[in-house]
Amino acid sequence: LNIKLYWISAGYELNMSFLGLGPKGKSGGMMNVIRCDEVEYLVWKWRPLSQDANTTSRENAIRYGSSLRVKDGEVAVFVYQQKNGTLQDFIVGPYDDTIKTANFPILSSIVGAAFGGNSPFQAEIYFINLQGNNQIKFTIPYFDVVDPRLPDFPVPVAVRGALTFALEDYKNFIKLNRLVDFSLDAFKKQIKDTISRKVKGIVANIPSDMGMPIVQMERKIDEISEFIEAHLKDRIDEFGVKMKHIDISGVEIDKDSEAYQEVKGLTGGLAAKTLQAQAEVNIKNMQDMQSMNAENLAETMRIQREESQRAQRLQTETNFMGAHALDQQTHVLHTAAESMGQMGNVGGGGNLNPASMMTGMVMGGAMGGQMAGMMNNMGQQMQNAMNTPPPTPQIQYMLAVNGQQTGPFEMQQLQQMVQSGQLTKDTYVWKQGMVQWEAAGNVAELSMLFTSTCTPPPPPTGAPTPPQT
Repeated sequence: LNIKLYWISAGYELNMSFLGLGPKGKSGGMMNVIRCDEVEYLVWKWRPLSQDANTTSRENAIRYGSSLRVKDGEVAVFVYQQKNGTLQDFIVGPYDDTIKTANFPILSSIVGAAFGGNSPFQAEIYFINLQGNNQIKFTIPYFDVVDPRLPDFPVPVAVRGALTFALEDYKNFIKLNRLVDFSLDAFKKQIKDTISRKVKGIVANIPSDMGMPIVQMERKIDEISEFIEAHLKDRIDEFGVKMKHIDISGVEIDKDSEAYQEVKGLTGGLAAKTLQAQAEVNIKNMQDMQSMNAENLAETMRIQREESQRAQRLQTETNFMGAHALDQQTHVLHTAAESMGQMGNVGGGGNLNPASMMTGMVMGGAMGGQMAGMMNNMGQQMQNAMNTPPPTPQIQYMLAVNGQQTGPFEMQQLQQMVQSGQLTKDTYVWKQGMVQWEAAGNVAELSMLFTSTCTPPPPPTGAPTPPQT
């Protein structure tokens, strides 16, 4: 009897709708047309005409074969309450067709063949907006922010901003949120309470976490927004929505407070001291560099002076050895001459001995020839030594590597260092005569070391084959 009365009532409303006499509402005017015409919504529950929430069981009574219209950017969720739990069918727009089991996998196992396939079924239908971005504006009244350098002077700070989010993962959203009697305002309030609490905690620690003085926070809004967004994203994901971005429109400092005046004065004094200390450090660095350059110049001059003295000593020793050899040759010749003068006495008794005389002449001639050759060779060596200039001092450079000076290095060594990558165009170098350190690429006689050699072209493809032996 109850079933018959229900069908009589439902048929009456349906017939009245077809005749144009039924009531019209947000569902589209006819009871069997299921759609959402809300302008601004995140989640909206569809109900038959004239059915308020939680009034009768007919609130969720859907006739199989009704028309379903889902716009692009929407998803319709059919929720079936079964003994084994809650089941859902998801219809993603655009969709405009009658409700068929072919498009509703869960529905196909619920609707039977009774009443010619037109039997009603129980389902809650929700429309979820996937297209729009939702914005939550928030204002956090004054709260204390402390500069870690001045912990005794908490400064009142207020923050204003807006958070933009969108609903993308609707299945996860349904798991985390109750769709029945869903209220967008209540949902936004939950998020607003969370971001207000989180933003307050983040901003209160910005001076220590970001090393940002309180007096500069008003001018660092973009940096603060990025910092808050990085720390707030995971918390917003817990609501089942995706945070697009957060914009801090203003960080307001109570400049009339005594604490701010104290902090500003003390911070200004600290800034002045910091600048003065930095200037002193720069002057000290410049003085150290000048001192290092002077030491390098003195060391290079000492090395070159010692090299020049060494070359002069070598030249003097060479000349001395030639003169000594000449003295030795003269002594030998003098002895030979004396021997030649005594040839007549060879044999004794004052008688001339022809054999001894001939022997002395032969020996004297041989020694004279030998002495002449030695004199000629020695004179030639002395002449060559006198005409040979002292060795040219090698060009040597000092290098600055990792703030430390190394060297000196000769050109051959520098070329090897270029090939191994130890010396680049940006490496600072210095040699005697240079006013200050310069990048190697800017020194004319070193720039050729960085010139890449051209690779010879490959042999011609038509080159003849060498003959076989």
